[in-house]
Amino acid sequence: MRQPVMAMLRRLQLVIALLLLGACSALSQPPATPTATATPTLRPSDTPTATFTPSATPSATPTATPTASDTPSLTPRPSLTPTPSLTPPPSAQLVFDNWQLSDLPEAIRDGISSPLVAFISANHQQTIGNIATAQPFTGVQTLYFASPARAFRRIPVLELESAQLLEVFLAPRGNALAFARLDDNPSRAGLYILNMSLGLVARVLPGENPLLQRSIYSEPSFSPDGSQMALTVASGFDLDIFLVDMADGSSARLSRSGSHEFWPSWSPDGRSIAFVSDRATCPSWDPNQPAACDARAQLPPNGGHIFLHELASGAETRLSDVKTHEPPSWINESLLAFSSGNPFDLLNPQRRIWQANIVSGEVREVRLPGEPTASYLSEVWSPSGIRVLVQRADAGNRAALLLADGTLVAEDSSLAFPRFGMLADWSPNGGRLAIGGSGGNCPYGVRVKNGAFASVATGNPPPTMCDPHYSPDGEYLAFSGVNPRVDGRNDVYIASANGFGATSLTSDLRGQIKLIGWVGG
Repeated sequence: MRQPVMAMLRRLQLVIALLLLGACSALSQPPATPTATATPTLRPSDTPTATFTPSATPSATPTATPTASDTPSLTPRPSLTPTPSLTPPPSAQLVFDNWQLSDLPEAIRDGISSPLVAFISANHQQTIGNIATAQPFTGVQTLYFASPARAFRRIPVLELESAQLLEVFLAPRGNALAFARLDDNPSRAGLYILNMSLGLVARVLPGENPLLQRSIYSEPSFSPDGSQMALTVASGFDLDIFLVDMADGSSARLSRSGSHEFWPSWSPDGRSIAFVSDRATCPSWDPNQPAACDARAQLPPNGGHIFLHELASGAETRLSDVKTHEPPSWINESLLAFSSGNPFDLLNPQRRIWQANIVSGEVREVRLPGEPTASYLSEVWSPSGIRVLVQRADAGNRAALLLADGTLVAEDSSLAFPRFGMLADWSPNGGRLAIGGSGGNCPYGVRVKNGAFASVATGNPPPTMCDPHYSPDGEYLAFSGVNPRVDGRNDVYIASANGFGATSLTSDLRGQIKLIGWVGG
């Protein structure tokens, strides 16, 4: 019995020795050399990824340490393109998260038939024992829709905590909106959408300041029916315009040039989107493309040329050879307005205004003859595009009404707003023109003129008139105003189309008020 047992023990020792030998052999072998690949960067799913092809890695297994006479083995060499230029800068990523349901009233779920005024109330103090005692900051902001015919009848649409006033963007029909939430917490900060019919709130673009992409601030633009939103997103090496569906948050990229595309503006008929691009001066920011701009040596663009993207065909055409540094705006379905002049050029700060007919292709500057040095600011076009109100800024500032061919209709030197301090609005039929201030520079009361620039209403403060907006049906005029007799607070007022009978809609709210505009109707 002893011999078989000893034989079995020897066989077991042999097996263990073989196993140990194999393990040691495996450990002594050099690991396989991994193939170099480009490090992926988060970006929208349809953004092309820059390809990096490394040189061949030798397959021979390294030998023992060579002597001085040994020939050194081949060393892999990187491609000629510098490594930093192959890695795109951080990109934004479209998402659909942080969603929650909002219990909205039925009256505003399926579109708004009658125009309502939209405004934000921030830091509302519900109980104030002593008006002389400072109250703690609540940090709560509420977006309201209010009827112009029923004072203090407000519909709360959205409420959340935020240290800064919300930026709100409304779909024309009132069936959707977007808002930028600035927050120190990256899990909450970003651009959100609200689908009114579903009562669904969701974040679609994260970011501490989501509308500021690569040093360019670009607001979103809604389609006329409110079903989609055009949005500027940092993608790969450049900026692109994406379309976001309001129903499910899905997105599709609209532009693919490799240049920076930004400032989208949807046409009133929904057929095309105007945007600004630097592709005429920079064909691509991708360093792997020929004639690419170098992001390490060149700053992001502060303007570009206007292009039109036809949604049905996908065709893109450049509108003119004039470079702009501001977003374009639609006058009506066939006319587009834009400006020229670089605001960063301190030696030549002149600003010019232009009108483009997208049907005929005609582009013309609007300027009084014999006035080569004046800057035209704060322009607002009549609905037909025949007349335009401007600030003529030269030796002084004055409000002037011009025809599209440059003919002077009338001017009012008494309306001496600071530069870019005037904001006006035409009634939908072009029969009335309300002129107020902007950015808190509101020295005058209600000012309403007719189409010939004759005064209809000339009111004195209080209240002052800032940010005037006519309702879509032309029945009402909304504006924000300061009443210095009541602690200088700012309120939202409603008046008739002629500017008479101004009534506050917010005097019972104890907090900061911000007028957004009209929605629905």
